[in-house]
Amino acid sequence: MRIRNTAVVGAMCAGLAMALAGCGGDGGKDPDAGTNGVGKLPATKIESKARKAAGGAGSVHLSGTLVSKGRTFTLDMRLKGNGGTGQVSSQGGTFELLRVGQDLYLKADAGFWTHQEAGKPSEADGAAARKLDGKYVKVPVGDPSYKQLSGFTDKGLLLDGLLGLHGEITVGNRGSVGGVRTIRISGGAGSGGSLDVSLEGDPYPLRLRRAGGAGVITLNDWNRDFTLAAPEKTQVVDYGQQIPAST
Repeated sequence: MRIRNTAVVGAMCAGLAMALAGCGGDGGKDPDAGTNGVGKLPATKIESKARKAAGGAGSVHLSGTLVSKGRTFTLDMRLKGNGGTGQVSSQGGTFELLRVGQDLYLKADAGFWTHQEAGKPSEADGAAARKLDGKYVKVPVGDPSYKQLSGFTDKGLLLDGLLGLHGEITVGNRGSVGGVRTIRISGGAGSGGSLDVSLEGDPYPLRLRRAGGAGVITLNDWNRDFTLAAPEKTQVVDYGQQIPAST
């Protein structure tokens, strides 16, 4: 019986080998096995490595919500060094942005162009809006809206502004984003925002929760290139005046 029981115990240990380090071992599996190792680092080091990885990437897909100056924006943008393209929604409607170098284009439906804070658009406004419906409007560099709108297409500017955490940064729980293992770092015990950083491959930031409930942003498709080209001339219309401030 003693020999038989020894064999049974040995078989049980072998069966549990995938879950445990072994009978009489350390009682658990190394959580950093097969990772990039950033999970072992202090929180500030993790943040630094995430920022460096993001800054060095050629492109990224950024989506989610962003609250700024009391307004909520929903973003779905693909960005790289010389521009970006995608869609932005706000209280003023939904519009598409395309920037190639310094050239910035905005495309929206007629409802966007006739949106007003109060009152109804005039017949002339409605006629002009129908001409702009579904067409690209080139935003002049000197237009007051250019800086605001182009900011949504600027990879460096957006990431620099989004990735900062406030308060003392601490390491939190491990989890996953899009099936990728992550480590979370938080600022101010969570009140200063949190960042989920990839434990696989490069330590890219994969999800950001902004401080004060100012939005949640998902970042993926790092270094996945995409085509960025100016629209055909037949698809571009001259607005003829400043872009509406409601954007």
